[in-house]
Amino acid sequence: MNHVKLGEYNQLEIVKEVDFGVYLDGGDDGEILLPTRYVPDGCKPGDVLNVFIYLDMDERLIATTLQPYVKVGEFACLEVAWVNQYGAFLDWGLMKDLFVPFREQKMKMQKGNSYVVHVHLDEDSYRIVASAKIEKYLSKEMPEYKSGDEVDIMIWQKTDLGFKVIVDNKFAGLIFKNEIFKDVHTGMKMKAYVKQVRPDGKIDIELQKVGVKKIEDFADVLLEYIRKNGGITPLNDKTDAEVIYETFGVSKKTFKKAVGDLYKKRLIVLEGEQGMRLA
Repeated sequence: MNHVKLGEYNQLEIVKEVDFGVYLDGGDDGEILLPTRYVPDGCKPGDVLNVFIYLDMDERLIATTLQPYVKVGEFACLEVAWVNQYGAFLDWGLMKDLFVPFREQKMKMQKGNSYVVHVHLDEDSYRIVASAKIEKYLSKEMPEYKSGDEVDIMIWQKTDLGFKVIVDNKFAGLIFKNEIFKDVHTGMKMKAYVKQVRPDGKIDIELQKVGVKKIEDFADVLLEYIRKNGGITPLNDKTDAEVIYETFGVSKKTFKKAVGDLYKKRLIVLEGEQGMRLA
């Protein structure tokens, strides 16, 4: 059986043109309309288009060449467009908003606020829906990362320890707060690095690379830290190693090398026991 994938991109052939768009060959799902506003210029029957398939207001399959912010099987941070007696509706970049039933909300969603959700097909209704119950959709498999591996992360939730993150759209991870030296917020996506995979499968994540490159990266972090603190810091090479680790999550050796690096580049001025300032 040749069914289209709902909530995903599909390569479909144009089978006929009509006044209000073109129809695409949906295999066993029949012909699927691509409305005129989404038809690329110069298209004709026989051409194959890459389209996203979802359901219109009447629950019929419909195609679009717009790119939604998220597709089925993915996590995203989306804004609530409106709320009614059945649940919340999220803006995901398409004409029809994405539904989150009340039972899939951790707290009652408010219009204008953004929430991290997982998008999936509802088994009962065959609709594309979203859920804020993230834990339910994270993999229980043992991650096969090794220390230093680069991963894609999305900031998910602030906790007492730091920030929970979603790793490679699949696993739960954590960045400890004493290892975060830049502004991060829920929904932010970035590259990061695996620090370690714990025996229980939890992943410790860090934002800087390990090894030699980490010193270069930390020099940038330190420079930004000084900038954010009015261009001066009392920290210096006599500062206690524990204070340095508490502040930056790096060893005193890494700190001193970064200071030396910035000094050689004439980006900072050393003030002895007064600390250092921007040059």
